Amino acid sequence: MDLQLTEKVALITGSSRGLGLASARSLVTEGARVCVTGRGEERLREAEAELRTLAGGDGHVLGVQADLSTLAGVETAVNETVQTFGGIDILVNNVGKAGGSGLLETTDDEWQAALDQTLHPAIWASRLTVPHLRHRGGGVIIMVASIWGRESGGRMTYNAVKAAEISLGKSLAQQLAKDGIRVNSVAPGSISFPGGSWAKRQAEDPKGMAKFVERELPFGRFGRDHEVGDVVAFLASSRASWVSGACVTVDGCQSKAQF
Repeated sequence: MDLQLTEKVALITGSSRGLGLASARSLVTEGARVCVTGRGEERLREAEAELRTLAGGDGHVLGVQADLSTLAGVETAVNETVQTFGGIDILVNNVGKAGGSGLLETTDDEWQAALDQTLHPAIWASRLTVPHLRHRGGGVIIMVASIWGRESGGRMTYNAVKAAEISLGKSLAQQLAKDGIRVNSVAPGSISFPGGSWAKRQAEDPKGMAKFVERELPFGRFGRDHEVGDVVAFLASSRASWVSGACVTVDGCQSKAQF
């Protein structure tokens, strides 16, 4: 299936590794022009080089080093994408992190960091990108959330910010439909990729992780990053033209929610 993404411009936040990079791979493979972002220069340049090889040249890939937990960093990413590619058609809000533990143990600073590193970047990037999407006559915003934004599981702070992202996506979908802008969320389950938290846990505690897989993952394995990236690419495409305001689970039936 041709996703009709050739020459579409995508900005992906937090995309030098993990699900952001997987989304970039899928979009570049479909012919899109992609801006990837990250704080660490070395890893970002490695991601750029990989994507340029996939794209078959330099003209389809831009790497922007920026701290997207700050408004200035998000502004830099949006502005450089527009200056390089002439506009934006697709925004993938992927950057995110949340620490802490229980209610009494989690500090105000940890709560603030969860907001600053996950929810606020999605708000800022969406707000700054929408005028460019309107200028193009429409576009797509995708939130990379989590199944733990749909039901209980994982860290408390992570639950809260991912649920907020899904809610934000629904609200934006209703607000922006009149502009031809679709907004959806993707809710991955437990996805293992090199350097990710699940891969580290597998290396540190293989027996414990084997029990986790047997108990929690019906297909008997962790999800793979490209399985999320390919769903992102589909939702970004005109093939998903009547999908907006949705939250699509990509979890191999891990979650228990019925809706």
